[in-house]
Amino acid sequence: MPVKKLKEFLDQNHVKYVSITHSKAYTAQEVAASAHVPGQSMAKTIIVDLDGDMAMAVLPASRKIVLEDLREITGSERAHFVSEAKFKDRFHDCEIGAMAPFGNLYGMEVFVSDALAANPEIAFNAGSHEEIIKLAYKDFARLVKPNVMSFTT
Repeated sequence: MPVKKLKEFLDQNHVKYVSITHSKAYTAQEVAASAHVPGQSMAKTIIVDLDGDMAMAVLPASRKIVLEDLREITGSERAHFVSEAKFKDRFHDCEIGAMAPFGNLYGMEVFVSDALAANPEIAFNAGSHEEIIKLAYKDFARLVKPNVMSFTT
């Protein structure tokens, strides 16, 4: 979803947010540094396959996903990372790797790390590698209704 559509969605839902433009960056840690956002509140979105269904795993930039923990917690038999080639068409309106963690807008379940949910605010890519959105975690949770779990290290 281009930044404009994301902002319209947030505005329609009466969410207060800040948009931050930064120099082009690709990894979540680079984005956090470029935008001067703490790594623990910068969300990175990873697309995973859980028993054949694509889902979003959303965690702090400063953490790593433990795929086996996610598999166990969700009760899945199989869990693996999805290659960009397999999911890029689903996010045709975003730059690859810059998807906002709004899986509900793409028909995907969203799993959020409890480490990220503990933050009062979160920031995330807004569909591009040059802009992020920062908002209250409670507003994100209200809109996305993610499953909060412990699956990071």
